[in-house]
Amino acid sequence: MTLIAIFFPSLSFLLRGKIFTAIICLILQITLIGWIPAAIWAVISLQNSRADKRNEKLIKATRAR
Repeated sequence: MTLIAIFFPSLSFLLRGKIFTAIICLILQITLIGWIPAAIWAVISLQNSRADKRNEKLIKATRAR
């Protein structure tokens, strides 16, 4: 998924169900200069999403006790 975020940033957002963000990213990605920030944005967003899921899992595990 990280490679998709680097090479196809808007597709990365689209696959995660963020349609409006994917459209904004696609507009940014249209220019060659904008493609680099779009790729960085997609990778950071992906990492934040993974961290959020991990944190939710830890919170559920501590509440179960």
